[in-house]
Amino acid sequence: MPPRLTFVACAATPAVRAAAFPLDETLDEAGKRDAVKKGEEFRLQSPALTGPETRAIETAALLGLEGVVEPDLRDLDVGRWAGCSLSGVAACEPDALAAWLSDCSAAPHGGESIEALFSRVSIWLQTISTRRGRLIAVTHPAVIRVAVLAAIQAGPGSFWNIDISPLTVVDLTSNGRRWALKSIAS
Repeated sequence: MPPRLTFVACAATPAVRAAAFPLDETLDEAGKRDAVKKGEEFRLQSPALTGPETRAIETAALLGLEGVVEPDLRDLDVGRWAGCSLSGVAACEPDALAAWLSDCSAAPHGGESIEALFSRVSIWLQTISTRRGRLIAVTHPAVIRVAVLAAIQAGPGSFWNIDISPLTVVDLTSNGRRWALKSIAS
């Protein structure tokens, strides 16, 4: 049985609702309710791989999944912008934000570039492509965007062309050599 990889994006946090770059924060109350509801609809019975952040681990638990932390599923490191609102960064560092949004090799925040995230997630996908059965990964929209790009063989320059909202479910399949996008559902 070829592997099937189901990604689930973390539920909403206060940073998501405030259009801010996240810290390692807990889910907000609405995010918790939404995750429980999604878990009832989803009815997954597998252990899940999660990013190491609180919001990923919490989302997996509320979905009814036993989470195992996978470091390569960690969120994009936004360096000193973590905890800042997008509008605040735009006001204080407009050139830096513009560079980050237009150049996938830029990391003006002192964290990780989109290219570095793309490399990390692509390598991780290669390492699990020969596994058998269903894998579930509860992680962050940025990680899921990159996984979709890798599956459709698009480059990191297309990163901003995909929108992954909280609790979006993305299914990929593999033939052991390459991944293919099966579905995206919000």
